[in-house]
Amino acid sequence: MKKQLSIRTMTSVAVLSAVAFVLAFFEFPVPLSPSFARMNLSDFPALIGAFDFGPVAGILTELVKNLLGLFFTATSGVGELANFLMGASFAATAGLIYKQHKTKRTALIGGMIGSVVMGIVAALANYFILLPLFEQFMPLDQMIASFGAFIPFIKTKLDVVLYNAFPFNLLKGLVITGFTMLVYKEPLNKSSYGV
Repeated sequence: MKKQLSIRTMTSVAVLSAVAFVLAFFEFPVPLSPSFARMNLSDFPALIGAFDFGPVAGILTELVKNLLGLFFTATSGVGELANFLMGASFAATAGLIYKQHKTKRTALIGGMIGSVVMGIVAALANYFILLPLFEQFMPLDQMIASFGAFIPFIKTKLDVVLYNAFPFNLLKGLVITGFTMLVYKEPLNKSSYGV
């Protein structure tokens, strides 16, 4: 039984990762952000995986999606690293909360808390890792100016993190949580899921 569940989980993670990879190509602009800051729904399959099979499945879905993304990257892997850190924190948090009590209400709470965690991880990762790495492609002053063109009070790296990275990822998580609530149904046998 454990082996069957493991094979089922691995197969599901592979399918969810493939769907997430395809969804990553369907991006849309975000208000008050430069053109390179775009949103997609590619974390949706990871959230479904985290709810159906546990937080590890959500993390693995994010990992495989971003490893596949490396074949098409325009950022030398920096964008994929960013997407993995934020998506994995979102899916894992929501999955851990949902695992305690598998109801639609708990899924909603998990998604909302996961969105906040993703925003915090985005802020920390952007400040300490991602913005310094993105300087390979664009000088920091130019990056800050591109955000400042949309939000005039953005003048520093910390401003970019507080007024764009955090709210952008919080919004992304909430949008994906809302979309998930529209399509996700509670499992009939709540003890049958989880890894």
